[in-house]
Amino acid sequence: MVLEFQQRRRQVLLKMAPTSAALFFAAELTVRSRDTHYFFQQDSDFWYLTGFSEPGALLVLLKSASGEGCCLLFNQPRDSLAEKWQGRRLGQATACQQLGVDQAFSIQSVQKQLPELLNRLTTVYHAPNRYPAADKMLDRALEQLRTGKAPAWQAPITITDWQPWLHEMRLIKSETELALMRQAAKINVAAHQRALQSCRPGLFEYHLEAELHYAFAQQGARYPAYPSIVGSGTNGCILHYTENSAPLCEGDLVLIDAGCSYQGYASDITRTWPISGRFTHTQAALYDLVWQMQQAALQQLGPEKTLRQADQAAIAQLVPGLLHLGLLKGKVEQLIAEQAYRPFYCHSLGHWLGLDVHDVGDFQSSALDRPLQPGMVLTIEPGIYIDLDAAVPPPYRGIGIRLEDNLVITASGYELLTEGVIKQRSEIEAVMSHR
Repeated sequence: MVLEFQQRRRQVLLKMAPTSAALFFAAELTVRSRDTHYFFQQDSDFWYLTGFSEPGALLVLLKSASGEGCCLLFNQPRDSLAEKWQGRRLGQATACQQLGVDQAFSIQSVQKQLPELLNRLTTVYHAPNRYPAADKMLDRALEQLRTGKAPAWQAPITITDWQPWLHEMRLIKSETELALMRQAAKINVAAHQRALQSCRPGLFEYHLEAELHYAFAQQGARYPAYPSIVGSGTNGCILHYTENSAPLCEGDLVLIDAGCSYQGYASDITRTWPISGRFTHTQAALYDLVWQMQQAALQQLGPEKTLRQADQAAIAQLVPGLLHLGLLKGKVEQLIAEQAYRPFYCHSLGHWLGLDVHDVGDFQSSALDRPLQPGMVLTIEPGIYIDLDAAVPPPYRGIGIRLEDNLVITASGYELLTEGVIKQRSEIEAVMSHR
């Protein structure tokens, strides 16, 4: 992986102007209460360029007037007392070898060295408003250069945000990244299968959450990629429900949206099951409609296709289906044009997936739908949600159903990363009958 991180840094250097510097700050520790911190999650952009998981760090890429590049790391120094309490630090002596940087310095020296590094450069690349301490550090360095005596001291002329082009880099996954994402998906598939086998009336939502998290950790993915959603009954209509505290009741559905983080990369699967093992007639009708929406969307995916095309294909299945069930009235074309389906299908079809569960990268280019390219990883997750107070026949009220899979666009179409979790209604009922 060291070579992979070095190659990414070289790509950044190629985009930088001569006589410039790019600053990439690590994430900061966040206090939970008193002397307890939240679990540390490294900044995704910093991780993408370094593979370094400690807080209190700064990566500096320097490009000379001749185009030569240099990579410097400022990180926490070794400290036996601090490491006794808080864990081991890499320090500076081994950082060059393990991370492939040219030089490493103590973060304690950065305030003195940063003005010297930025002096007489034309451009500084920095992501503003992400970390207040990082903004202040850069502001102090620039102010020192501006108030110093010229020509010895000269501040850079231009401050440019590096996020747009780094996020474009992150959008197309390398083979190394895809291998990690396949493993993240494999772990998540096994976790969902475990939850399916455990699902039965009398348990609580948190029991299924525990099964998922156990399966994640047992396979080397210690943490969820996001707060797991286990919504039974009407809770399935809450898109980001995370209380996970209600009982699993006979006759209800349970919607599980959960993913693990494996070596930084996220997986994201949603399945909806009948808690008792069999769908009611009403549940089956809605479930089959969501399944048909997803199948129609998947058929529209491949190079040069767009996510909008896939969404339109899903909606073209949804609206006639809602008409057939009596949940909408009118003509198909007019209902689609008026987006009359929005009370039932209120989110987008999918999102990018990578180091972040809602990964970076634009969906549009110059206000036009962006053609998909090989190496893009995304989710496809149609759903139907019918609120308790919806003006529909009572049997349909309070039902929430979503199906979500992860895929990578390939040269010939796409590769489904999460196909191992069953989703056809007949298969679900067959498996649940043998619990």
